[in-house]
Order: sequence, then C-alpha cells, then structure tokens
Amino acid sequence: MPTYFYEYNIGKIGITEKEGKITNLYFINDKLSQDLQLYETPILKEAAQQLEMYFCGNLKEFSLPLDPHGTIFMKQVWENLCKIPYGKTASYKEIAVKVGNPNAARAVGLANNRNPIPIFIPCHRVIGANGSLTGYRGGIELKKRLLEVENIKII
Repeated sequence: MPTYFYEYNIGKIGITEKEGKITNLYFINDKLSQDLQLYETPILKEAAQQLEMYFCGNLKEFSLPLDPHGTIFMKQVWENLCKIPYGKTASYKEIAVKVGNPNAARAVGLANNRNPIPIFIPCHRVIGANGSLTGYRGGIELKKRLLEVENIKII
C-alpha cells in the first residue's frame, strides 16, 4: 500500500492509503505493516497538506476519505470521535453513551488505542472523566501537544 513519511513540528508521520482512502497514520515508534510501498500519491499529498495546516492552527476539520479497518463497534466509536468538535473533548463514558452502551467506557478506550488513523480520527480529544489525560498511542506528551494545538486546557 502506498505510504509516505512527512516531517512535522511534532516529528515524522507516515500516512498510508488504499484505493484513494487514508487507512493508516504512523508515529515514529509505531510498528509498520510489511506491505508498505514508499511513494507519494495525490491523496497522501493532500493528507499531508491538511495535517500541516492543522498543526499551524489553520484547519479545524479534515476533509479526507478515510477507511479505517476494525470491528463494527470500533468503527462506531471512531465515527463518534469524528463528531467531537475541534477545541473540545469528550470522556470515554460520553462516547460509550453515544454508541449506545453506557457501560462500555473500557471498550471505547480499547477502540481508541486501536485507532489506525489518529489525528484524522481525533482520539486525542478523548480524556478521562475527571478531565485528566489518559493513554495515547503516540504518548501522553504528543497527546498534550495535539490538545494544545486546539487550545484545549488540561488540568
């Protein structure tokens, strides 16, 4: 699958597409898929430009075709993550309620952890019920920086 790596102020990020849809985003320490082919396509270039605009504070909503792979539940969670507005956060419990299972906060956390397209699917906007930062695939410091891009104050 076509993949290309771009350098940003938060570090190097790899983006993968399949058939014109973004399928994965990789941080520097992520394990890469074996079937990656390193070259840039028009949709990867567009995704990279949108990310750059986001990091500069000039883009609040991505407009890219996404195709994350996961279970039906995971896809429901990711769909709801995309509804969290720029500059806002939601708790795991709030997302669990939105997907119709108020007792599934831990499962929402697992779906967040397995999100193959972080940032584009904004799992960094999900925080603990008490307002604290919780785990993030790219690390807590990166999560904090992403929230700072959106001017979200963390306690």
